Amino acid sequence: MIHRNHAVMAALLAWLIAQFIKFSTEWVKHRKLDFTYFVSTGGMPSAHSASVCALATSVGRSTGVASPVFGVALLFAVIVMFDAQSVRRAAGEQAKILNQIVDELLHQHHLSQQKLAELLGHTRLEVFAGMAVGILTGFLLPLY
Repeated sequence: MIHRNHAVMAALLAWLIAQFIKFSTEWVKHRKLDFTYFVSTGGMPSAHSASVCALATSVGRSTGVASPVFGVALLFAVIVMFDAQSVRRAAGEQAKILNQIVDELLHQHHLSQQKLAELLGHTRLEVFAGMAVGILTGFLLPLY
């Protein structure tokens, strides 16, 4: 049963913690409840980084850091975190620029007013914070 898989539970819990932190931070800043932060990408901390680091930490604790399975989990975490702070972040920056271009052209031409998602990737600090949340979750969740 999946709920007995420590690594999966650690990853899910870390993702939930990171998303709750984002939700709470936005509530404190703007004093309005925006539940989209529970499923959003981007922001502080990175939920992707939190979940893959919790997964790798949990696998390392249960199988040992010399195991091939830990090696796979660690490499997976590194790839996800690199992608979050480079490729996805660049896509978010491009979306921001395209949205500005469309806004300026809207005054002169009739174009679609649909906006591109701009909050896609993460800064290195957001990835690092997610990594910390994940590692802590992976260590604090008891093995069973």
